[in-house]
Amino acid sequence: MRDILSLAIEYSQDHAAVVVFDTRCELATVLTEAYRHCLPQARFINFDESSPEAVLASFEPLVASDLVVLIQSSSFRLEAFRIRVELFNRGLKVIEHPHLASMRNMEQQFYIDSLAYDPDYYRGVGVALKERLDRACVGVVDSGGERLVFQGGFEPAKLNVGDYTQMKNVGGQFPIGEVFTEARDLESVNGRVRIFVFGDTTFTVNKPETPITLTISRGRVTETMDSIEEFDRVLANIRADEGEVWLRELGFGLNRALTQHRIVSDIGSYERMCGVHLSLGAKHAIYKKPNFTRKQARHHTDVFAVTELVTLDDEVVYQDGAWKVSLPNFNKKG
Repeated sequence: MRDILSLAIEYSQDHAAVVVFDTRCELATVLTEAYRHCLPQARFINFDESSPEAVLASFEPLVASDLVVLIQSSSFRLEAFRIRVELFNRGLKVIEHPHLASMRNMEQQFYIDSLAYDPDYYRGVGVALKERLDRACVGVVDSGGERLVFQGGFEPAKLNVGDYTQMKNVGGQFPIGEVFTEARDLESVNGRVRIFVFGDTTFTVNKPETPITLTISRGRVTETMDSIEEFDRVLANIRADEGEVWLRELGFGLNRALTQHRIVSDIGSYERMCGVHLSLGAKHAIYKKPNFTRKQARHHTDVFAVTELVTLDDEVVYQDGAWKVSLPNFNKKG
């Protein structure tokens, strides 16, 4: 927590801090105590023992670059107040830990491990992958004999690596560690990919016994193999609302504490796992495509690829469970 505050958020003790927490699960209690050690001067507010008005009132004295930490067993609701969005609009720094109750037993330790912040690794590998993606013409995800091919280049990649110097907002949901983009032309994506985990209709990680194989034709899911009932339900819901199932996001997760074998149930946290994730459904608000309106694009379901190899213009960037890129003066392997 101290590294997140000092190295990623660059929080100064000269600024005020408010920590809103609950005690509904063990992990929330553990994180709250960690922040008490790191932010002894902060104001701590128990969400379950406070009225919505009192919580909102605690934010009123804060000024730009002050800090708000949200430690949530599920997700705090304050009527029409969109907490993180409104806090960002006021120039506040925000650290959010949602859906903590969904992680139990060893998952709690995996989550805590995933909070460790190594700026050299995240910023070095993250920038290197962005540079490769931004100039690549072809990308291939090999999921053990099946190849998913991206032709025609990618949209400018976005970073979630704890470096906010060029960003409007400071902070967000933790853990972090991701580089993401999508095909410049969605219809240029073709092939097959095996997925070992998907986000189900309860927004929870679902791991079938056998990986599900997706056939992608011109950017759309056209066939599945070894599917299960819950994944069929996910696809049916997307088709009911959008007509067909588009593949949009290509995400490169960097967080080495989360892997194919170290899984947490919260899909938003597991999205950072070290490997490749994709999104199904037309919704991807970061990149605007002319054929999709906000009303039409309603679904964004994360799925996680069995990943043996990733290449960008024939350069191997992922192999043996790790990113294989480097920058000048950055000699560590990902």
